Amino acid sequence: MNKLFPSAAAALDGIVKDGQLMAVGGFGLCGIPEALIAALRDSGVKNLTVISNNAGVDGFGLGQLLETRQIRKMISSYVGENKEFERQYLAGELELEFTPQGTLAEKLRAGGAGIPAFFTRTGVGTIVADGKELREFDGQTYVMERALAPDVALVKAHIADKSGNLVFRRTARNFNPAAAMAGKITVVEVEQVVEIGELDPDAIHLPGIYVHRIVHNPNPEKRIEKRITRAAV
Repeated sequence: MNKLFPSAAAALDGIVKDGQLMAVGGFGLCGIPEALIAALRDSGVKNLTVISNNAGVDGFGLGQLLETRQIRKMISSYVGENKEFERQYLAGELELEFTPQGTLAEKLRAGGAGIPAFFTRTGVGTIVADGKELREFDGQTYVMERALAPDVALVKAHIADKSGNLVFRRTARNFNPAAAMAGKITVVEVEQVVEIGELDPDAIHLPGIYVHRIVHNPNPEKRIEKRITRAAV
């Protein structure tokens, strides 16, 4: 089955709607689906709840969707680097479900594995555990966390074959595989597309059964989040 779509807009057509729960892969600006985020912005859908490590930076990544006020709530583990995020949150215009980073990753992994909930010690004794079930295991207190199963997942990979088998590149193999597994519909943006059978089965990081649509973006911007230089010695 050829899952390749001619553009990011075409890949999102008919599957993105107002009020959806959506997962977006990436870590900071590393491994984010740039073209899909721009297409989501241009689609005009609103009142989104977005699961992502963070919300990009001002004017780029998910920061674009904050500027257009398309995001109602963020489920994130890191909220730095974005002044508009800060402004909206402090003004009460943006909801935030602040989630420990490992817990966020496990929520997505569990969602993809069909596990509805799990127990973790992370967050016990803090506001993270407020209103959640606590249980004792071997003399330790754990908090129950519910899995996440987003309506749509937007992810970035390096290579895909036309059936959706994926290879991620280095640090881009962060939240992307877990987000892809968790999504009820998963759309992947890739830099290279190859024919079915060209990928070494041992090199595949995520099988195509999790991927529904593919868009080819051979020249992403890959913006650097923070550029730090030092004087030559």
